[in-house]
Amino acid sequence: MFIKKFSYVRRGSGHPLILLHGLMGKLSNFNALLDFFPKKGYQVIIPRLPLYKMPLLLTNIYSLSKYVINLLIEIEIEKATLIGNSLGGHIALIIAKNRMDLVHSIVLTGSSGLFERAFGDAIPKRENYEYIRKKSQEVFYDPRIATKELVDEVFHIVNDKKKGIKTLYIAKSSMKYNMSKDLSVIRQPICLIWGRQDHVTPPEVAKEFHRLLPHSELYWIDKCGHVPMMEHPKRFINILEKWLSKFDFNRENLFCRI
Repeated sequence: MFIKKFSYVRRGSGHPLILLHGLMGKLSNFNALLDFFPKKGYQVIIPRLPLYKMPLLLTNIYSLSKYVINLLIEIEIEKATLIGNSLGGHIALIIAKNRMDLVHSIVLTGSSGLFERAFGDAIPKRENYEYIRKKSQEVFYDPRIATKELVDEVFHIVNDKKKGIKTLYIAKSSMKYNMSKDLSVIRQPICLIWGRQDHVTPPEVAKEFHRLLPHSELYWIDKCGHVPMMEHPKRFINILEKWLSKFDFNRENLFCRI
């Protein structure tokens, strides 16, 4: 593998929850889950995806999926629940398709893989701070979630030449890797948690995932955009905890209780 050293946060013990952030996301997007689930008997692991550390020719969604697979093997994690937002959900689906032995179940929220509205093919007006602020706010139902710190970070990424190019490479590889013909082979239980006002991966995308994934359940969060675990963390956690409670993770074969 082109990256030998893995970077991740790990907390708690028990059934592993692997949290996968999006292209413009970061580990702190999952702070609420990281605080909550280790107290409930789960092991929470958040990989730092090497978005800007891969060679340019390997900067794509498949390589990111391979990185997570190698991390799980390295730290001896099997039958995990993968929880992915946006690009992270797409990565989770690729892992489930290629290494089902590593995956017990999947949680998708605002996932790419079928359709997404891109930030911009060439990120026009990238030097215009107000443009970046507006585009960042559109990710959320409540624009106040897009704090100055968050906007500053996005502005820095798109205006850093190397990071900007790699961001576009990953985004284009994600759009090219459409999974509509692959989803029927993913047999693991799937939980879809979607914002009703998601403008990046609109509600129609969630409904299509639900139709194509054989063992999926769909849950909605109202007044919510593309990143539900940030915008409505309590509601997100409530849905997720109830869904996870269906499984007896202590049994060897991890059969569902119902």
